[in-house]
Amino acid sequence: MVFGLFGRKKEEPLEESAKVSEENSADEVQPKKSGFFKRLSTGLTKTRKNLNDGFDRLVGSHAKLDDDFMDELEEVLLSADIGVDITMRIVSNLRLDVKKNLLKDTAQVVAFVKKELVAIITQDVTDHAIETDEKPYVVLVIGVNGSGKTTTIGKMTAKLTAEGKTVLVAAADTFRAAAIDQLEEWAKRSNADLVRHQPGSDPSAVVFDGLKAATARGHDVMIADTAGRLHNKANLMEELKKIKKIMGRENPGAPHETLLVLDGATGQNAVNQARVFHDEVGVTGIVLTKLDGTAKGGVVINIMEKLRIPVKLIGIGEGIDDLREFDAKDFVDAIFTGVAVGTDEQE
Repeated sequence: MVFGLFGRKKEEPLEESAKVSEENSADEVQPKKSGFFKRLSTGLTKTRKNLNDGFDRLVGSHAKLDDDFMDELEEVLLSADIGVDITMRIVSNLRLDVKKNLLKDTAQVVAFVKKELVAIITQDVTDHAIETDEKPYVVLVIGVNGSGKTTTIGKMTAKLTAEGKTVLVAAADTFRAAAIDQLEEWAKRSNADLVRHQPGSDPSAVVFDGLKAATARGHDVMIADTAGRLHNKANLMEELKKIKKIMGRENPGAPHETLLVLDGATGQNAVNQARVFHDEVGVTGIVLTKLDGTAKGGVVINIMEKLRIPVKLIGIGEGIDDLREFDAKDFVDAIFTGVAVGTDEQE
């Protein structure tokens, strides 16, 4: 089983009946996708506005792709939280294409930048999740308090059970009674099993009992919540390492997926968080939440470029359907909604 994260594996061919079903439901799916795209675009308003205003100013005031244009383009990209290294790379590649006479006017630059960003997001990003047909498929969810970790687990559980998978959730954030109660409510709503202990108990013991129960009951998936803050960072990381060790001991290969939940509104701080968690614990995928108003879209690009960790899920609101699999092209399109693309002569 590949936790892909929802639905069938992308590489699996559809059965003929499934193809017919998908064709019949195409009209229903498209409005949902359009609605999600619109909300994503709205959530990225801050990033999009910086890009819109910047490119409008650039194209309106420059007729040539000269040094002044390149300098201002750097400022526009940096204002969108794209990051210094990526900005320099994009501008450098643009200069090369201009020298080769592949781009001739400023109106073509938006299409060029979009292509560059999609390429950066998708290049050399390795999915380190373990492919296995064994059950349960074990998912460890980590992240700081306030990132939306527990809510994300609830949404994941609801989606998985709606697909017919059996899920058990281990409430291992024992330092917050509210997190345990919240997961219990999600489990009831999703018809999933829950393993919980008393607040303040050993998180590793909760995970151990959860694995035993999920294995004994033949569950498809087990998801473990974790604390986001102990007395200090060192304590937190040691606790997470202990949990991973117990998972691997009880279920060789586990956790099959380690998802880090990040708040999309924190910008470059999210990149720093991702680096610390990845260095200490090992992360196979990112869940970026709260893309619903103040989010800084450039954080996605920075994480995937600097750490080579794939963003797997994005959340744009409180509803279950507001958690979706990440698509690089859709994401970049949402950032550039409203920006005049111009003619692309490179295609």
